[in-house]
Amino acid sequence: MAVAEELGVLGPIAYVIVEFPANTMTGEGLVELVDLVDRGLIRVIDLAFISKGADGTVAAIDLQDLDNDGQLDLTIFEGASSGLLDEEDFADSGAVLSPGSSAAVLLYENRWAAPFVTALRGGGAQLVAAGFITQDDIAASLDAVDSKS
Repeated sequence: MAVAEELGVLGPIAYVIVEFPANTMTGEGLVELVDLVDRGLIRVIDLAFISKGADGTVAAIDLQDLDNDGQLDLTIFEGASSGLLDEEDFADSGAVLSPGSSAAVLLYENRWAAPFVTALRGGGAQLVAAGFITQDDIAASLDAVDSKS
C-alpha cells in the first residue's frame, strides 16, 4: 500500500526546526510533543535530529546518540520517519543553525484540521498556501501598533 493511501485524508502538513544552542537538549519539549500526538492533534511524519559543527558541517544524529545520560527517553520516537526528510533537507535546516548547536527537525500533520480540509475539498475548495508567522514578527507588529496608539 502506498504511504499516501495508508495516511488517508490529511490535515495540513507543516515543519518546525528547533535549535538547541550549545547542544543543550533537556527533553522538556518532547513531553509536550507526545501529549499532542496522544490527544490526536498532530501526527509525527518525520522527526530527525541534526548537529552543526563549529566548521559549519551538518550531520544527522541517531536517537541513540542523544540519550547518553539516562534522563531523556527518545525511544518512543524511534521509527518516526516516513523517509521524506533527506540529507538535502538536513543541509537546508542546518543553514539556519548556529555553529556548535543541534536541532530537531519535525515534519507533522495538523490532524485537528483534517475534518475542516475534508469539508472544504467536498465543496470544491483547495488549500493553495499555508505558512507560519514567527512569534518575534507578531511581537514586533504588536509593538508597532501600540506605539502608534
